[in-house]
Amino acid sequence: MGKIKLKGLSCTELAELLLSWGEARYRADQIYTWAFRHLVRSYAEMTNLPAGLRARLEEETVLEAAAIVRREFSPATGTVKLLFSLLDGQAVEGVLMRYRSWFSACISSQAGCRMGCRFCASTLGGLARNLEAAEMVEQVVALEREARRAGGRVRSVVLMGTGEPLDNYDNVLRFIHLIAQPQGLGIGYRRIALSTCGLVPGIRRLAREGLPLTLSVSLHAPNDELRGRLMPINRRYPLSELLPACREYSEETGRRVTFEYALIAGVNDSLKQARELAKLLQGLTAHVNLIPLNPAVEGKLKRPEPGRVAAFAAVLRARGIPTTVRRELGTDISAACGQLRHQVLREEGTLW
Repeated sequence: MGKIKLKGLSCTELAELLLSWGEARYRADQIYTWAFRHLVRSYAEMTNLPAGLRARLEEETVLEAAAIVRREFSPATGTVKLLFSLLDGQAVEGVLMRYRSWFSACISSQAGCRMGCRFCASTLGGLARNLEAAEMVEQVVALEREARRAGGRVRSVVLMGTGEPLDNYDNVLRFIHLIAQPQGLGIGYRRIALSTCGLVPGIRRLAREGLPLTLSVSLHAPNDELRGRLMPINRRYPLSELLPACREYSEETGRRVTFEYALIAGVNDSLKQARELAKLLQGLTAHVNLIPLNPAVEGKLKRPEPGRVAAFAAVLRARGIPTTVRRELGTDISAACGQLRHQVLREEGTLW
């Protein structure tokens, strides 16, 4: 049995572990303060703990479940992308995005992905494994360090990096509860967004959790024929099943659903398709986030011209669909899902 990953324990679970060692319960609060408020990287820095306790923590637990192996920074937007090496050598990535005086952390939920979406670098090479909750928390902690160095704080977290969160449901849910703890990072549920390609059972299960998370659904097409070509998951869960699940989620949580729509030149960006999309979403408590495609390293798909994007958005708004166009953050540093991981694996000859 390996060492316990400390960042995968709730404060209550950590207190129970310490009690089993004969330590006082309040030591858990001290350790949590060091790990999540001061963001220390070693037990030696936890100076108000007895030396014996620090030694046992070192022996039986792991404080850091990931190491940063590459850092890329965009001077234009302040975006930071980190590539992490996990304890078993798997690579995942996280992105810190600046919004005025605060930051959002975008993290990965799997090493790789098996969903096979044509326009996403996450799926290149397939799925290696699911991430544990501690490994996801570790990404947020590292990105919080970056935010503090830049004079801000992480105020929101989005599960939109590598992987399909609902394909790793139990670990993702545990992660969400961990980062929401007031003793730890204290990121409220309303400031956590989860993106899915459309795993209908997972959406319905998440709705029953009753958490006010923001659900982002990768839609990318206004009909089954095109969506099935872009996203294999649509063959299993077509729009006739996906949209009712989204409606159920909105009704159960009181939250509107965001539909992500990556605009691909000559594929899904016509005005006819915009009108079709508006008709599809009528009656849903929904918001559309248009994303000019950030092409994968080896992809042949292209982004539309800005005027085409604006015209598509105008059609949706004219039909009463709240619509935004995602601001570009990190195109110059391969900040789209899976791009940096894929690039590094190819450089090292470990992909395929």
